[in-house]
Amino acid sequence: MIVRARTILPVAKPPIEDGAVVVVDGNISKVGRWNDIAPDANEHAVHDLGEVILLPGLVNAHCHLDYTDMAGRVPPQKSFVDWIKLITSAKSEWSYTEFAESWLRGARMLLETGTTTVADMEAVPELLPEVWSATPLRVVSFLEMTGVKSRRDPAMIVRDASAVIRSLPNDRCRAGLSPHAPYSTVPELLRLSAGVAREHNWPVCTHVAESRQEFDMFVHARGEMFEWLRRNERDMADCGRGTPVEHLDQIGLLSHSLIAVHANYLADGDADLLGRRGVSVAHCPRSHAYFQHDPFPFRELSRANVNICLGTDSLATVYKKRSDAVRLSMFDEMAAFADKHPDVDARTVVGLATLNGARALGLAGEAGEISPGAYADIIAIPYRGKTADAWSAAVHHKGEIAAGMIAGEWAMAPAEAASSSNIPAVV
Repeated sequence: MIVRARTILPVAKPPIEDGAVVVVDGNISKVGRWNDIAPDANEHAVHDLGEVILLPGLVNAHCHLDYTDMAGRVPPQKSFVDWIKLITSAKSEWSYTEFAESWLRGARMLLETGTTTVADMEAVPELLPEVWSATPLRVVSFLEMTGVKSRRDPAMIVRDASAVIRSLPNDRCRAGLSPHAPYSTVPELLRLSAGVAREHNWPVCTHVAESRQEFDMFVHARGEMFEWLRRNERDMADCGRGTPVEHLDQIGLLSHSLIAVHANYLADGDADLLGRRGVSVAHCPRSHAYFQHDPFPFRELSRANVNICLGTDSLATVYKKRSDAVRLSMFDEMAAFADKHPDVDARTVVGLATLNGARALGLAGEAGEISPGAYADIIAIPYRGKTADAWSAAVHHKGEIAAGMIAGEWAMAPAEAASSSNIPAVV
């Protein structure tokens, strides 16, 4: 087919006025001005979307779909440790069905708001691959591993997670490993995860340097998180030896296959270390605001050539007034980022939610851009303005998309996008 639009935002290249995209067998064959594409119209069905911006599907580099229905249920706390206790308690009360319905509702929200690829932290691996088949999204499910509370042997934890990954289909969706965080795991679990991931070329994701309490725990061997985990009989011998980022490097986890989530609290040299190792950092602006963290070190990480991308985190960490209806939306994350970083141009912000996220997931050239050879994962948002202003319009778009396509198939058809709200049933 050919998809025509008032403005095309390829992202990797400048905007195109009155443009068109040729889609063949689920991939993009050509992209350019309509006058250059029009001769192909005799061979392809033409979908003229009219007054819209056509841009690549957004890449959500960090999400917890399991927790979508926890929106507003875990109010902000005075400390990060208090929040961990509350979310852990809330999770323990949920059934398989509740997690499944929450996952599917979150996936639908992402579709309706323009995400086509998502890196999801999966705390309930039993949901896989069933939930994959219930959404057209490209999903990378990172299997969450902890083991401090359960006292399970790290080798057994990694072995079981690896067995799950090997049992899953590896096509549109795939899986990776996620040792949850340095504070919630032990060094051996991190070390084994790094080794197995290298052996199988699996992606890895971990939360790191998320809170001031975590930073104090590792750097100074003190503070609220340190004392809480020591009371819970975690071996604290890995503390007092450097920053959380240095801790991961000493273990061998820092590499180009790692997505380091948050990285809010860095010491001198941490950003350079992440850059040298080729690590991607996933920043979640609304979650960052929910916890009232110190300013995100965007400039420091950028100067170190770190690949920075954006994620939604979960709705459990989006501030919600009682009357609010919050949604998982990468457009909302872009707007929140732009609000906190007004000196960062709109083109860069769009790149954080597209090109950079694709690079973090090993999908450079395949997702996050409209270019020949890339997946035909494209979305449309209403727009009547100037082509030159399309970058800013994309950053500040609100609400649902006008249309969305994944692998050349309509996931949100133009006539249905505004009204569709059905949640897939759990088989």
